[in-house]
Amino acid sequence: MKLTLGFSPCPNDTFIFDALVSGTISTGKYVFDVVLEDVQTLNKWALEGKLDITKLSFPALFRSSNEYQLLNSGAALGRGVGPLLVSAKPLPELPQNFNELSVALPGEHTTAHLLFNFAFPDAKKKTHMLFSAIEKMVLSGEHDLGVLIHENRFTYAERGLHLVADLGTVWEQRMQVPIPLGAIAIRKGLGDDVANDINRLISESLAYAWKKYPDLSPFITGHAQEMSEEVMRKHINLYVNEFTTDLGTTGHAAVETLQREFNSL
Repeated sequence: MKLTLGFSPCPNDTFIFDALVSGTISTGKYVFDVVLEDVQTLNKWALEGKLDITKLSFPALFRSSNEYQLLNSGAALGRGVGPLLVSAKPLPELPQNFNELSVALPGEHTTAHLLFNFAFPDAKKKTHMLFSAIEKMVLSGEHDLGVLIHENRFTYAERGLHLVADLGTVWEQRMQVPIPLGAIAIRKGLGDDVANDINRLISESLAYAWKKYPDLSPFITGHAQEMSEEVMRKHINLYVNEFTTDLGTTGHAAVETLQREFNSL
């Protein structure tokens, strides 16, 4: 059975799927047609029902729940993993005109956008763009603030940006659950048997990756060429954890909490 599979070129995703897509583990009757795209594109495609299996942000999953169901394996969810709000100049306290400042965000349907709205519901000037462009936009002064995700959370300080708020910390302190960032979902029409098989294959692929770690395969390094291997490992260590292997009761409860907040906005 041939299935289309989409995920991002970020180290956490390539780490998870490396063994599966390279044929290192047996995938049985399944053959994967793989595409790597940024999360904003994957979210858009999910709303169009384009792929059989896809990485996507949880808000995009909530919007496409008629078409896709959440898999237990492969998710990015945890504590201390939230997006960061940054500025070019230090802001020891929020200015009175904070809600009028322009903010660059990594996509309308991202969890980062949802968590920003959760923390700052009255902010008015929001612009969505590719996540990797946000640092430059803030440094250049084109936007007053930026919400950083992925590897940018490890590099913003050395590039001269300043932390305004950890949006994940705001979420965790108020809601007392981990932060659901990204999910792996499968088309509902494929049925539960296929979904169970894919869950198992993702878990096997991830287990193989951990056996080889801290070695990084060419598949991982080749899709993160602008990152040092140190940053790649920081990325993997932060975003790949016990919830990635299996969401479990705690993970599913966190997702349900986020969905209630999504429905209320």
